[in-house]
Amino acid sequence: MLIVYALGMTAGQLMFKAASANSGSNNGGGLILSLMINGWFIAAAVLYAALTVLWVWILTIVPLSRAYPFVIVSFVLTPLGAALFFDETLTANYVIGMLFILTGLGFLIFKGA
Repeated sequence: MLIVYALGMTAGQLMFKAASANSGSNNGGGLILSLMINGWFIAAAVLYAALTVLWVWILTIVPLSRAYPFVIVSFVLTPLGAALFFDETLTANYVIGMLFILTGLGFLIFKGA
Protein backbone atom coordinates (compact mmCIF):
# COMPACT_ATOMS: atom_id res chain seq x y z
CA MET A 1 0.00 0.00 0.00
CA LEU A 2 2.94 2.32 0.62
CA ILE A 3 4.09 1.94 -2.98
CA VAL A 4 0.53 2.56 -4.19
CA TYR A 5 0.53 5.74 -2.11
CA ALA A 6 3.84 6.89 -3.64
CA LEU A 7 2.59 6.10 -7.15
CA GLY A 8 -0.57 8.07 -6.44
CA MET A 9 1.44 11.05 -5.21
CA THR A 10 3.47 10.92 -8.40
CA ALA A 11 0.36 10.73 -10.57
CA GLY A 12 -1.16 13.66 -8.70
CA GLN A 13 1.92 15.83 -9.23
CA LEU A 14 1.95 15.00 -12.94
CA MET A 15 -1.76 15.90 -13.13
CA PHE A 16 -1.05 19.21 -11.40
CA LYS A 17 1.66 19.89 -14.00
CA ALA A 18 -0.79 19.08 -16.79
CA ALA A 19 -3.32 21.39 -15.13
CA SER A 20 -0.78 24.20 -15.04
CA ALA A 21 -0.04 23.75 -18.74
CA ASN A 22 -3.77 23.92 -19.53
CA SER A 23 -4.78 26.61 -17.04
CA GLY A 24 -5.14 29.30 -19.68
CA SER A 25 -4.16 32.08 -17.29
CA ASN A 26 -1.29 32.87 -14.98
CA ASN A 27 -2.77 35.78 -13.05
CA GLY A 28 -4.27 35.30 -9.59
CA GLY A 29 -8.03 35.44 -10.11
CA GLY A 30 -8.03 34.07 -13.65
CA LEU A 31 -5.86 31.14 -12.64
CA ILE A 32 -8.16 30.12 -9.81
CA LEU A 33 -11.22 30.27 -12.03
CA SER A 34 -9.56 28.34 -14.83
CA LEU A 35 -8.42 25.62 -12.40
CA MET A 36 -11.96 25.19 -11.07
CA ILE A 37 -13.02 23.87 -14.50
CA ASN A 38 -9.73 22.19 -15.41
CA GLY A 39 -10.17 18.42 -15.65
CA TRP A 40 -6.54 17.68 -14.72
CA PHE A 41 -6.77 19.85 -11.62
CA ILE A 42 -10.08 18.34 -10.51
CA ALA A 43 -8.75 14.80 -11.05
CA ALA A 44 -5.59 15.59 -9.07
CA ALA A 45 -7.59 17.11 -6.21
CA VAL A 46 -9.88 14.05 -6.05
CA LEU A 47 -6.85 11.74 -6.17
CA TYR A 48 -5.16 13.66 -3.34
CA ALA A 49 -8.33 13.45 -1.25
CA ALA A 50 -8.38 9.67 -1.75
CA LEU A 51 -4.66 9.47 -0.99
CA THR A 52 -5.23 11.33 2.26
CA VAL A 53 -7.73 8.68 3.34
CA LEU A 54 -5.32 5.93 2.21
CA TRP A 55 -2.48 7.55 4.18
CA VAL A 56 -4.54 7.69 7.37
CA TRP A 57 -5.50 4.03 6.88
CA ILE A 58 -1.84 3.09 6.31
CA LEU A 59 -0.92 4.86 9.56
CA THR A 60 -3.39 2.68 11.46
CA ILE A 61 -1.23 -0.35 10.66
CA VAL A 62 2.28 1.02 10.04
CA PRO A 63 4.23 3.35 12.35
CA LEU A 64 4.78 6.79 10.84
CA SER A 65 8.55 6.40 11.20
CA ARG A 66 8.41 3.31 8.95
CA ALA A 67 5.77 4.60 6.51
CA TYR A 68 7.02 8.12 5.82
CA PRO A 69 10.28 7.15 4.10
CA PHE A 70 8.21 5.62 1.29
CA VAL A 71 7.10 9.13 0.35
CA ILE A 72 10.67 9.40 -1.00
CA VAL A 73 9.69 7.07 -3.84
CA SER A 74 7.49 9.84 -5.25
CA PHE A 75 10.50 12.21 -5.11
CA VAL A 76 12.19 9.93 -7.62
CA LEU A 77 9.22 8.92 -9.77
CA THR A 78 7.81 12.43 -10.20
CA PRO A 79 10.89 13.86 -11.97
CA LEU A 80 11.09 10.72 -14.11
CA GLY A 81 7.45 11.23 -15.09
CA ALA A 82 8.14 14.91 -15.79
CA ALA A 83 10.95 13.92 -18.12
CA LEU A 84 8.82 11.29 -19.84
CA PHE A 85 5.57 13.24 -20.22
CA PHE A 86 6.70 16.88 -20.25
CA ASP A 87 10.17 16.67 -21.82
CA GLU A 88 11.82 18.09 -18.71
CA THR A 89 15.56 17.56 -18.51
CA LEU A 90 17.20 15.34 -15.91
CA THR A 91 20.92 15.96 -15.65
CA ALA A 92 23.44 13.30 -14.71
CA ASN A 93 23.84 14.94 -11.29
CA TYR A 94 20.09 14.77 -10.78
CA VAL A 95 20.02 11.07 -11.63
CA ILE A 96 22.95 10.42 -9.29
CA GLY A 97 21.11 12.32 -6.55
CA MET A 98 18.01 10.18 -7.11
CA LEU A 99 20.14 7.05 -6.81
CA PHE A 100 21.45 8.33 -3.48
CA ILE A 101 17.87 8.91 -2.35
CA LEU A 102 16.90 5.35 -3.28
CA THR A 103 20.02 4.01 -1.57
CA GLY A 104 19.06 5.89 1.58
CA LEU A 105 15.56 4.42 1.39
CA GLY A 106 17.12 0.97 1.09
CA PHE A 107 19.07 1.58 4.29
CA LEU A 108 15.89 2.63 6.07
CA ILE A 109 13.84 -0.31 4.82
CA PHE A 110 16.43 -2.98 5.50
CA LYS A 111 17.89 -1.52 8.69
CA GLY A 112 16.80 -4.47 10.79
CA ALA A 113 16.96 -7.23 8.22
